[in-house]
Amino acid sequence: MKADTSRKILGCLILAGVITIAATSPFFLTRLAKVLLKDSKCRSNNRQKFDNAFYYLKKKGLIIVEKNQHDIVIMPTEKGIKAMKRHQVLGLKIEKPRKWDGKIRVVAFDIPNTHKVKRNAFRRKLKELRFYSSQKSVWLHPFECRKEIKILKDFFGLNNKQVHFFTAEKIEDGQLLEKIKKVYKI
Repeated sequence: MKADTSRKILGCLILAGVITIAATSPFFLTRLAKVLLKDSKCRSNNRQKFDNAFYYLKKKGLIIVEKNQHDIVIMPTEKGIKAMKRHQVLGLKIEKPRKWDGKIRVVAFDIPNTHKVKRNAFRRKLKELRFYSSQKSVWLHPFECRKEIKILKDFFGLNNKQVHFFTAEKIEDGQLLEKIKKVYKI
């Protein structure tokens, strides 16, 4: 409960960058809750949940709250951004569409041995996301996943020379295509 609210607050702050609210209002946290969580009702139990999550983020050093003349400025810290990215990567899922578009997404990577930990973690995450291993560093998936690969690249600090993403419209190896169809039930 508090974790979900904390993630929403932190996620909104990361998207917004910085939020400035007039501090003259005694109800500034209620207004902030409405802005961040788009909660037009903001009942007392929701308000209490928001307050707890907000102060938790502040206490853990995930957000900074500063007074700037007559305004209050709220922004995520570097630690808060890293925590949000970690939660984002942990919650990654590739959605199965109602109808398959017949294309195969290919992720090929060449991460140097000096970054072995990153390479192994990246490979583990591909397995977790149910990619099909064609070769040790070539992985296939039948559903759109460009956004998820970008999130992984950003999280692991990988560049376009280390990770390549392709969309294949045709696979000549009929057996491989049949295996993929069977694995993903398409």
